[in-house]
Amino acid sequence: MSGHKKVLLASPRGYCAGVDRAVIAVEKALERFGAPVYVRKQIVHNIHVVTELEAQGAIFVDEVDEVPTGAHVVFSAHGVSPAVVSAASDRGLNAIDATCPLVTKVHREAVRFARDDFEILLIGHDGHEEVEGTAGEAPDHVTVVNSPDEADTVVVKDPSKVVWLSQTTLSVDETMETVRRLRERFPQLQDPPSDDICYATQNRQVAIKKVAADADLVIVVGSANSSNSVRLVEVALEHGAKAAYRVDYADEIEQSWLDGVETVGVTSGASVPEVLVQEVLDALSGAGFRDVEQVRTAEEDLMFSLPKELRDGRALGGRSRA
Repeated sequence: MSGHKKVLLASPRGYCAGVDRAVIAVEKALERFGAPVYVRKQIVHNIHVVTELEAQGAIFVDEVDEVPTGAHVVFSAHGVSPAVVSAASDRGLNAIDATCPLVTKVHREAVRFARDDFEILLIGHDGHEEVEGTAGEAPDHVTVVNSPDEADTVVVKDPSKVVWLSQTTLSVDETMETVRRLRERFPQLQDPPSDDICYATQNRQVAIKKVAADADLVIVVGSANSSNSVRLVEVALEHGAKAAYRVDYADEIEQSWLDGVETVGVTSGASVPEVLVQEVLDALSGAGFRDVEQVRTAEEDLMFSLPKELRDGRALGGRSRA
C-alpha cells in the first residue's frame, strides 16, 4: 500500500567465517602476547574493525620490514605471497597466518597448476592484496584478468594448457561472463577443481538480488576498499534497485536518498560487524522506516579453527547476524 515505509533486511549479510577467524586471531594474539601486535595490511577491509583493533594495541603496517625484529605479526585474511613469508622469517618475526582458508585453497590451486606447467588466468583486480598473494605463488605462470573486456585481449603461450582461477570476493555474474569470453577464445580452458568465489560472497549476492527487485533504495554497509561490499552495490543496481549506495557508518546516509522512497534494502559486506548494520536500521527507523522484514536466502554454519599459532581447540564461525 502507498505510503508504507519498510526495510528489507538481507540475510546472510556481514561477517563470514574467514573474517571472524581473522579478527579473533588479532584479538587472541593481543591477549596472549600483549600489545603491540603488528598486522600486515588491514586484517580485513573494514575501517571500523581496524580502528577498534588499533585501540586494543594492534599496529597496522604495509610491509613486514616495518615490524621490529622478533615481534609478532599477523598476516591478513587476504593472504600473502611466499616472498612475504620469507621476508618475515628473515627478520625473525613470529608470524601468525590469518589467511582465510578459502583463499589458501586458491593459493594451493595456483601452486599445483603451475607445477603442471599450466598458464593461469587469475580473474581479479590488480593491486588487491588477495590477487597479489595468489599471483605471488606462481608469478611466472599467472596473468591477471581484470574484467570481461580484458578476456578479449589477454595473450597466452599455449591455448591447450590454460586454467582460470579467481579472487574469492568477485561478482559471480561478472566472473562467469569473463570465463565465457575466455572460453570463446580458448576452448580448452580448464576450470578450477571447485568454486573459487567464496560461499559468503555468493550468498550475499544472492540475497541482495532478491531484495533489490523490490527496493527503491539499497544501502550496503561496507568500506570502499572492500571488494565484496562494492560488488554488492553493483549487483543491487543490476537486479532492480532504483538506487544503491555504500556507507561505512549510518551518519553517511543522506536525506535526499530517502526522498520519495518506500522500501529500503539493507545488507553488509563480509567484513562488516553487525553493530554497524544495527546503527543503519536505527537511523532508518528515525526516518520512518520502522517495519523491518528479513529476506533470508541461505543459512550459514561454516566454521574455521584459529590459526595454528593460537589454537586452543575452539572452532569459529561467523558471528551473530540476527
